[in-house]
Amino acid sequence: MTSTTVLAAHAQQAAAPRCAPAWRAPVILLLAGLAACALLPDQLGLMTRIFITALFVLSLDLVVGVAGLATLGHAALFGIGAYAAGIFALQVHPDPLVGLVVGIAAGAGLAALSGAFLLRYQGFTFLMLTIAVSQILLNLAQKARQWTGGDDGLSGFAMGPVLGRFDFDLEGRVAALYALVVLVVLFYVARRLVDSPFGLAVRGIHENRARMAALGTPMFARLWLLYTVAGAIAGAAGALSAQTNAVVGMDSLSFALSAEALVMLILGGAGRLSGALVGAAAFTVLHHTAASINPYHWLFVVGALLMGVVLVPPAKAWAWLRRRAGAAR
Repeated sequence: MTSTTVLAAHAQQAAAPRCAPAWRAPVILLLAGLAACALLPDQLGLMTRIFITALFVLSLDLVVGVAGLATLGHAALFGIGAYAAGIFALQVHPDPLVGLVVGIAAGAGLAALSGAFLLRYQGFTFLMLTIAVSQILLNLAQKARQWTGGDDGLSGFAMGPVLGRFDFDLEGRVAALYALVVLVVLFYVARRLVDSPFGLAVRGIHENRARMAALGTPMFARLWLLYTVAGAIAGAAGALSAQTNAVVGMDSLSFALSAEALVMLILGGAGRLSGALVGAAAFTVLHHTAASINPYHWLFVVGALLMGVVLVPPAKAWAWLRRRAGAAR
């Protein structure tokens, strides 16, 4: 190898972007979650809700931000995971981890079956069909009252201890830590998936379908697999919601839940995974605070914040803050 070749190789290596290890962000998330639970022991219920919502929005980010598939029916994947875990606990066994696996399998199964049909369409057609799937599932849940409880919701089940040792307590410590650990593990899985060659291929499909097709990329198979993984993560979020609340309502399949998740994703920034966590936390805290002050007009605050994010992108806002900080010095 000539010296010129060696120098070129070193230059290319130096110019290549350095990506952070996949474990760094999940570890930061774990430490931040533990710190929040320790500093706010009276808000463990809110913390649990934030962790579950963040997991759901994370699954949506895989579909919208990474794959570029606009959907407003993502609540179907969340809801079927919640009902599957609740029915399993009520009819079969109350073990939380087994129920979590059941919820993951239900979400993945629905995503695989519906995705085989939905992913043959794009744009507005795909968007409307996702809503249709969600509404069909909602109607089926209303009809199957003997299994789902109908409009009264599914209740009457009590979860067993996590790992056979840790009972769900009234303070919500076990529920919060359980939800946090599941969030961290699945966040790590999603990070590894997105940073893999498979994830880069899906991002390429999002950016330029024609070019990826010309390169011979099996686009349908790639998108179908990612959609199935997103369904599994959404099913896990639904299972956690059922297990920690001990009730599953029709709102877990509603259009409103899908729309709220999309708003959270927009607030945090789509396509970065960590943005889904930030958006879910910000929206949930804002909802909790604004609704406690004025339960009838809290959506006005959310709408104003969303308009601000759309009109003033986060990059411009950070640049303005840096300029102000520099001027203050």
